[in-house]
Amino acid sequence: MDTQKTIILLKALSDSSRLLILNALNEKDQYVEELSQRLNLAASTISFHLKKLEMAELISSSKEQYYTMYSMNRKLLDKKLSEILFVDDLCLDEQERRVKMYRDKVISSFFKYGKLEKIPVQRKKKRIILEELVKKFEFDRIYKEKEVNIIIAEFNDDFCTIRRDFISEKLMKRDKGLYERIWKES
Repeated sequence: MDTQKTIILLKALSDSSRLLILNALNEKDQYVEELSQRLNLAASTISFHLKKLEMAELISSSKEQYYTMYSMNRKLLDKKLSEILFVDDLCLDEQERRVKMYRDKVISSFFKYGKLEKIPVQRKKKRIILEELVKKFEFDRIYKEKEVNIIIAEFNDDFCTIRRDFISEKLMKRDKGLYERIWKES
């Protein structure tokens, strides 16, 4: 199931009136007026919700003489939740592409000519900037505080704040004044 269909389906299931309608249709196929009487809801309300359920492919309709009968899509409702929530690799690739575009935009917004102009206030953006800066430190190497300050100072003068943020964001660890990079790119 593709992502958009899954979203439509889950939204359709997130309404109590629609759940009541599905429950009633689980017992037998019914038409609007019958559902209206049974659920004590206006026919217009029933029709509105039936359209949403039909868009989500949870129900189907068929003409029988003067009435439109509605029935449940048992094939879809018999699926396991894990099958419904499965997102194919193409959607994940698209999501990864968007994340990369966002990261690149944040980095280009805050870095000018290789220097960090200012530290972002928004946590998500700040995390991206800190991850970019911590890449300048090697793994399996212990740094003295002065060395950390010198490396950070190449990009921004506020090395104290950035150094503390590395620790609080768990990008580096500090032990007895010595620093080590612990964050790995995913």
